Amino acid sequence: MKRLLSSVLVSAALLGGAETALAGETFRLAHDVGYAGAESLDPISPSRFFYANQFLYSRLVRQDQNGMPSPELATNWQASADAQQWTFELRKGVKFHDGSDLTAEDVKYTLERIKDPKIDSPVAAVLGVIESVTVVNSHKLVINLSAPHADLPLLLMDYRVRMIPEGSGDDIARTGVGSGPFKLVELDPEGVTVLEAFDGYWEGKPASEQVEIIGIADAQARVQALLAGQLDFEDSVISQQMALFADASQFKTQSIATGEWRALVFRTDTAPFDDVRVRQALRQVVDRQEMMTLVSGPQGGTQACDTPVWSGDQYRAEINCPQDIASAKKLLADAGYKNGLEISIYAADNEPEWIRMIEVYQQQAAKAGIKVNLEIAASDGYWSDVWMKEGAVATRWSQRPADQVLNEAFRSTAAWNETFFKNTAFDSLLDQARGELDFGKRKALYGKLQNMLWHEGGAMIPYHLNQNRVMRTNVTGIDPVENFSIRWHKVAAN
Repeated sequence: MKRLLSSVLVSAALLGGAETALAGETFRLAHDVGYAGAESLDPISPSRFFYANQFLYSRLVRQDQNGMPSPELATNWQASADAQQWTFELRKGVKFHDGSDLTAEDVKYTLERIKDPKIDSPVAAVLGVIESVTVVNSHKLVINLSAPHADLPLLLMDYRVRMIPEGSGDDIARTGVGSGPFKLVELDPEGVTVLEAFDGYWEGKPASEQVEIIGIADAQARVQALLAGQLDFEDSVISQQMALFADASQFKTQSIATGEWRALVFRTDTAPFDDVRVRQALRQVVDRQEMMTLVSGPQGGTQACDTPVWSGDQYRAEINCPQDIASAKKLLADAGYKNGLEISIYAADNEPEWIRMIEVYQQQAAKAGIKVNLEIAASDGYWSDVWMKEGAVATRWSQRPADQVLNEAFRSTAAWNETFFKNTAFDSLLDQARGELDFGKRKALYGKLQNMLWHEGGAMIPYHLNQNRVMRTNVTGIDPVENFSIRWHKVAAN
C-alpha cells in the first residue's frame, strides 16, 4: 500500500520504526514527492528521484568547495587546442553494485544515451554538444564535440550525469545499479525508499549502514517530522522556520550561499505574457530586497536581476534592477492595458517560499494596477500536472554553472525551457560563448546573454537563496561549505 506521508506529524509506524533505529545504522531524510510517486531511478529521467540518485550513482566530475570541477570517477582530463576533443582518464578499481567493473565502455554508453530522442531527457540540452565518445582503452576515452566547448568539465558536474553500466538503460529506472556509496533495497517514492551501504564503494565503506528517504509532500510536515525526531536532516528550511531550531540543543544548523532560486515564470507563448512589454512590467514592479526580506529574511540570499547565474559564478553579470512602478505602468499602457491587468499564478506548498513569494508579489504588483490571483495546486504531482502547463507558475532550480543553466532553461529547444523563450539570436550567442577560448571574451558573451534575459525573458528571479540545513546534533560528515557535492558516504547519524 502506498503511503503518502503528508500529515503535520508523521507517525513512527509509517516510518517503519525509524525512531528506534540504532545509532549510526540509519540516516533519514525526506523528499517532497513532486512527481506523485513516478520518481525514477534513471538519472536522466525528467522525473528523476533526486535524493535517491545522489546516493546510488557517481559522476565523472564533481564540484569542489569553490564550485569548480574536481575528480570523481575521472582522475584527470585534457582538452585539444581547439577544445573540440576532451580526453579523460578513469579511476581504476571502481565497482558497480552488480559487481562489474567500471570501464570506458560504460562511460561511452552513459554519455551517448543522454542524446537518445526516445528518452527525451532534459540533460540533452546540457550535453547535446557531445557528438560521440571514442574508447582508447579500458580506462581512457575521448569525448568528441560537435563544436568547441571550453568548459565541458563544468557540464559534467551536473547532478544527473551519473554513470551506469553499459546496456542497463532499459532497467535502470527500477534497479538503480550505479557505483555510488549505497545500493537499492526498496523503491517506494510515496512511502519509504530504503538503501543499504555498498561495501565495494571506491571511496571506502559508508559511515551509515542504511539510508531511508521518506516521502513527505508538505513542507511544514517535513519540519515537524524533524522536530519529532523522525528525520535526521532537512535542507529546505526557510528562515522563518529556523527560529524553531535556534535554541534546541538537539539540532545544529548551516546556512550556505548557493545558486538555488525560486521564481515566478511566465510563458512567453501565451497571452498576455507573449508581449515583451507585459513581461518587462511584471518584473519591474518587484522590490527584490523587500521580497527577499519578507520571504526568506534579510540575509536569505543574494539579489538577482532575473539572471539564473549565481553570484559565485565566474560568468555572473552585474545588472541594476530597481523597482520602477512608473515604467511598469507605461509599459502596460503601451501594451493595451492602461486600466491594469489581471493574471493568475499557480503554486503548491511543497516549496515553503512559493506561497509567501506570490503574496508579496501581489502587494508589489498592485501598485502598478496588476491584480495577481494565487491558484494553489496540489503538491502531489505539481511538476507533472501544473509546471510547464499553466501560463504562470512558481518554479525552483538548483545551482548550475552559467553555460548549463542558460542552455537548459532558456535555449529554444531545451526540454525544460519553462518560459517557452524562443530567440534565435540568444541561441546563437550560446553557441558562440561555448566555443570562445578567450576567457574575457567568453565572459562578455555570457554577460550579454544575461542582459538579454533581463530585457526580454519571462522569468522573474528575485534572488538566489542561502540554503538552510538543519540536522540532529549527532549527524556527522556534512561539511558546512559543501553544497551539491555532499560526500554522502561520510554522513551518519551516530
